[in-house]
Amino acid sequence: MELASDKLAADIVLLDLRGIPAFTDFFVIMTAEANRQIEAIAEDMAKSLKQMGLPMHHREGQPDSGWVLLDFGGLVVHIFGEAQRELYDLERIWERAVPLLRVQ
Repeated sequence: MELASDKLAADIVLLDLRGIPAFTDFFVIMTAEANRQIEAIAEDMAKSLKQMGLPMHHREGQPDSGWVLLDFGGLVVHIFGEAQRELYDLERIWERAVPLLRVQ
């Protein structure tokens, strides 16, 4: 979360999915203002989490689509542009998830 905040991501939320049927334990959802920022956050998160012993299993999406997903197994990171975050509204879809942390 700190890494995303350092890259000026906005409205960062950590959701705990462990109490509901899900394919992962945690979601981190955040908003970036520009495609270059989406890519910078994705690259830094992949590098930093790998250094902490959590290698990335899979990546989906492209910055120019306004959405990138980084799958670390028990943690899935969603980096959205503003319009895409509103469109997909993951927090509503996963409303039974417990929000553990939010950084505005």
